[in-house]
Amino acid sequence: MPKKKIANPRAWITGLINDFLASSPTNDMANPPGEPAWDQALVGFVAGADPIWQQYKEYVGPFHWTPWEVYNQHQPGQPAPAEELSVISWVLPQREMVRLANRRAKKYPAEEWARIRIFGEKCNIALRNHVKDSLSKAGYPAVAPMLVPNWTIVNSQRFGYASSWSERHAAHAAGLGTFGLCDGLITAKGKAMRVGSVVVRMVIEPTPRPYADHHAYCSFFVDGSCGKCIDRCPARAITTAGHDKEKCRQHLVASRDYVAKTYNFTGYGCGLCQVGVPCESGIPVKAAREALERGELPPPPAPLA
Repeated sequence: MPKKKIANPRAWITGLINDFLASSPTNDMANPPGEPAWDQALVGFVAGADPIWQQYKEYVGPFHWTPWEVYNQHQPGQPAPAEELSVISWVLPQREMVRLANRRAKKYPAEEWARIRIFGEKCNIALRNHVKDSLSKAGYPAVAPMLVPNWTIVNSQRFGYASSWSERHAAHAAGLGTFGLCDGLITAKGKAMRVGSVVVRMVIEPTPRPYADHHAYCSFFVDGSCGKCIDRCPARAITTAGHDKEKCRQHLVASRDYVAKTYNFTGYGCGLCQVGVPCESGIPVKAAREALERGELPPPPAPLA
């Protein structure tokens, strides 16, 4: 297929994503007012040959795919070296009304939050397919790692539950955020969000990664001045030692009955640690936030540890 000439790939892809959110019928909370699940997305780009992908294999585990691995597994007729690949990552920030509703929740999610977890993620799946298919039709073969049949959850000895591709790690690599105490990704629009990504055979100028530490936006790790997510967690799955993924998972399972009985649809969710906290809708670390606003870049990052 002949390639469509794209003068500014970053702008074209960002427009592709936000035009979909503005017009797709899938962007719907499936409630009587027919409210949209998402407003505009934050979009970032990272090279397929960036050294951070190998760091993930060493830090998270050998099961975590690099872009080269997932692309070539699922585009066997069009193999490509890592240097010809890019990863597109996007963040879908929770709308204010959804965050406000979930702030009032004490144990199980507000209806709005549970709807986003189910119907908002259906939109995110449709967005992954839309980006992948649009790029492929333009002559740039693409793969959505979360949608391939061999994507799997792994019981990691080091981290408990992990997966063969992590949307949050892709967003971190693309300069969109750093990790907090509860394992959530703190972005310029905060921690209350969802993420998606696509790997494409296209060389795209990477967005800057404006942090040298993968905890740079979390006040707890920067100076010990926070820890509000500990108190917000109804499952007591967060402590100063970090996030207990099994306790968290069990609480999510328990939320299914509550959502079905209270809101009359099949779903689940929690997200209490993502709201009512300083990182809900922005970066709480003042120096990091101001550096990002000024466009300053840090020294080269140290390896993950």
